[in-house]
Amino acid sequence: MHIFFEVMDYKSLRKILENKFEEAKITETADIDWIMVEILGVSRSMLPFSKISKEQEKQILSLAEMRLSHIPLAYIFGKASFYGRDFKVNKNVLIPRMDTEILVEAVINEIKKRKMEQSVLDIGTGSAIIPITISLETGSRCTAVDVSEAALRVALVNVHDYAANVELLHSNLFENLNGRRFDFIVSNPPYIESDIIESLESEVKDYEPILALDGGSDGLDFYRKIIADAKSHLNENGMIFFEIGYNQKNSVSKLLEDDFCEIKCLKDYGGNDRVVFAKLRKL
Repeated sequence: MHIFFEVMDYKSLRKILENKFEEAKITETADIDWIMVEILGVSRSMLPFSKISKEQEKQILSLAEMRLSHIPLAYIFGKASFYGRDFKVNKNVLIPRMDTEILVEAVINEIKKRKMEQSVLDIGTGSAIIPITISLETGSRCTAVDVSEAALRVALVNVHDYAANVELLHSNLFENLNGRRFDFIVSNPPYIESDIIESLESEVKDYEPILALDGGSDGLDFYRKIIADAKSHLNENGMIFFEIGYNQKNSVSKLLEDDFCEIKCLKDYGGNDRVVFAKLRKL
């Protein structure tokens, strides 16, 4: 897809791109502004007052063409914002969602309640946004595992960029942890039902890694696996934290009941159940 036209100002360019986005059935027209912000180096509020050179116009149109083919903006830019920081991302890792900040906040708050650093294990770390944020906000030592070596390469760049106290390990869940124990276990596992994936938006199903999306026939495969072994990797008074699908609160809570107590749920910014966390039962 190619776009050829003369542009004299922001409003003209945006109007033409809005029409192109509508034709491509892309509803996030705010992405047009973020592309311009990236190229022009100004705040979004200053866009209407910005002059666009021919070279900048060419760069904007190039990025717009990529977005019109449904490539997610984060993959086009090679970065995404999370908890006030920018992180490197590519097609090998899930794009950070704002709702995952609820998960991170829950962990941070519990660490602060204990008034001392905690050891934290993040399972299925992807770009490592979760352990990096927790470590930077609390000073805690985090270990992060992922089965994908490609994802870990992205995570390594982010860990180095922020000089975070995060250890990265290639491991299928607990497999390569050699019985190590932690104060907290946190995970945003794949939780979408296999049959639903094909109905997701093109930006998700065609570009984001299926490995990070597919939670099995009922979306609960990874919760079962993690919960089954979690008590063998938690210290006394240890806690477990999960991001969940909007309809999974009861199912995940039920899975936790045998080994965990004080099960709680937090809602996301849209009012949906999003985080379940619990405390390890005393022996």
